[in-house]
Amino acid sequence: MLVAAAVCPCPPLLVPEVASGAAAELDGLRAACAAAVGELLAAGPELLVLVGDGPQAEVWTEGGLGSFQRFGVPRAVRLPSGGVEGPELSPALSVGAWLLEQAEAALPTHACAVPADAPADRMLGLGQGLAGLADRVGLLVLGDGSARRSLKAPGYLDERAEDFDAELARALGSADTEALAALDPGLCAELLVAGRAPWQVLAGAARGTGLGGRLRYAEAPYGVGYFVASWS
Repeated sequence: MLVAAAVCPCPPLLVPEVASGAAAELDGLRAACAAAVGELLAAGPELLVLVGDGPQAEVWTEGGLGSFQRFGVPRAVRLPSGGVEGPELSPALSVGAWLLEQAEAALPTHACAVPADAPADRMLGLGQGLAGLADRVGLLVLGDGSARRSLKAPGYLDERAEDFDAELARALGSADTEALAALDPGLCAELLVAGRAPWQVLAGAARGTGLGGRLRYAEAPYGVGYFVASWS
């Protein structure tokens, strides 16, 4: 059963070595993520599951290794309490592994990568399955909002992006599983929303649990919507 969840964005710039001289620009976001992960661990899960986007569906149950080498930084991370066998963690999951490393998490941890075009009903079902893996499951869900929030955003400005992210922030902050389940994959693709599939996994896992939400952060510092929330 799902007992708690932390929702965090997954820009590689969260890792100070990757951000380099610009690291201080995201200090507030790092603090919010650290608080959300701390609350997740304080809920006492016996199993942690990371969920983030990836190029294809993959699962890690015996540990996993991630790297920021693709961003020019020789920095490796690994999932807690496991080996380093199998494929490399996706960039989103690597950021999640880094967050758990900073929190000194030592619980058994699985990870699940979901592709951006994954059907919503499949993601909701996956969430239900993950919630049933143990009596007390905690999710760390990695995903970004629209990358079209400004003229300098990765996808340039789309006038729909701000309203979309505002509703998304409301849903994440209030643990509104139905709103997350109803996110339109087509619209999310147009707005370059990287977190749609992971958030729908969360929605499936949290249905019927009665968890409440709290929004910790909602900004778009680089024209990309970043959100941090705690569900407990």
